[in-house]
Amino acid sequence: MGKLNNLAANLGELLIGNQWQVTTAESCTGGGVAAAITSVAGSSKWFEQGFITYSNAAKQQQLNVEESLLDKHGAVSEPVVLAMAKGACEQAGANVGIAVSGIAGPGGGAVNKPVGTVWLAWALPNTHTMAKCYCFEGDREAVRSQAVVIAISELNKLLIKNTV
Repeated sequence: MGKLNNLAANLGELLIGNQWQVTTAESCTGGGVAAAITSVAGSSKWFEQGFITYSNAAKQQQLNVEESLLDKHGAVSEPVVLAMAKGACEQAGANVGIAVSGIAGPGGGAVNKPVGTVWLAWALPNTHTMAKCYCFEGDREAVRSQAVVIAISELNKLLIKNTV
């Protein structure tokens, strides 16, 4: 069992222990977080659905992200990733959400948002939704892989912190 599978299995145990469901809202990872979660046997007990919202239109249609947030801040931003996490939880009826939006490359970067910039957000029950920006190194696959690992790893830490 690899590191990512262990992280996903630990996440499942935490979610089952609280009788919670998790959902995902993914852009640059293209479903990688959901794939990691569902690689664990029995994951249907804590995961029913996720959203791959690669375009701004999909973020609006599937997650109810306001067009004004996208226009003002861009898809790769704290306000948008927070809205994605909240919207995914609302649409899926889940207690916990993970959202990812970033620039995996090789193109698409800018001075203020270089390739490797990824915003992650986590929505938890009875607490505020939180987000953090990361600057990952490497090629497209490396950026995407690092984002998936951090998304699940940090959610595990947050759930332990907020349920102990």
